[in-house]
Amino acid sequence: MEAITAKPVGSIKPVNRVSRKQRFSSYKRTPLSLLLYLLVLASTIFTAGILIYLIGYILVHGVPYLTKDLFSLKYTSTNVSLFPAMVNTISMTVLALLLAVPLGIFSAIYLVEYARKGNRFVGIVRITAETLSGIPSIVYGLFGLLFFVTTLKWGLSILSGAATLAIMILPAVMRTSEEALKSVPDSFREGSFGLGAGKLRTVFKIVLPSAVPGILSGVILAVGRIVGETAALMYTAGTVAEIPSNVMGSGRTLSVHMYALSSEGLHINQSYATAVVLLIVVIVINAVSTFIAKRITKG
Repeated sequence: MEAITAKPVGSIKPVNRVSRKQRFSSYKRTPLSLLLYLLVLASTIFTAGILIYLIGYILVHGVPYLTKDLFSLKYTSTNVSLFPAMVNTISMTVLALLLAVPLGIFSAIYLVEYARKGNRFVGIVRITAETLSGIPSIVYGLFGLLFFVTTLKWGLSILSGAATLAIMILPAVMRTSEEALKSVPDSFREGSFGLGAGKLRTVFKIVLPSAVPGILSGVILAVGRIVGETAALMYTAGTVAEIPSNVMGSGRTLSVHMYALSSEGLHINQSYATAVVLLIVVIVINAVSTFIAKRITKG
């Protein structure tokens, strides 16, 4: 009798793998499927090509001008340092997230876990959130100028800019958090209730940790909008090229700094270098958020 020897996992070839030749031969029998496949493939290549071109264009024009003077502690008309703007960008992002993320998550928890289904108030809130997501940023800037800067007399400050940005990103954070909470299976809640846990403990110990990856995806999108915002901050945070001593001081972010340099027409090369730094900041923030989401999911 022949002995049976176990083969290593890596040497086992999948039986259901289809080669490209077999795939195209099957598409010949259904021309519509072939057309759809080619359209999907062309769209993927086109989208990836645009992304690669944009990143390459920014790197080619910006990296050669990343000098030490560009990272000086103080801004002057000679070095046009971006360091104050980079610090202001980080502080603006953190402050806006501290204002918007808790409010957005708690609102989503109420809409999903506590509000009755078919409630008119819930429908009004969702319609309002979707409407606010489509409002141009310049409108938010004018609102921030009239309310935070003028009415509340906060002036052109980091706090005014962060509060305006918090209102801008709140609908996105709330909607993504709501969808993430809805994606958690009801069996999780039923199992928790069956073990004797209450509503509040179930939400914060079972449902919310399971929805963290989806919530963080909304936070990442919010960070991208905060970092890239220009129009609203020009009306609320100002364009002063220095690090303010507190949140009531005025300061420009990297996007405003890049706009100021390019609009002057005297430091175009430095504006490209600022775009490189802005791109790196966004990538780093997204990578950190993804890493945190994976750690929380594994934990």
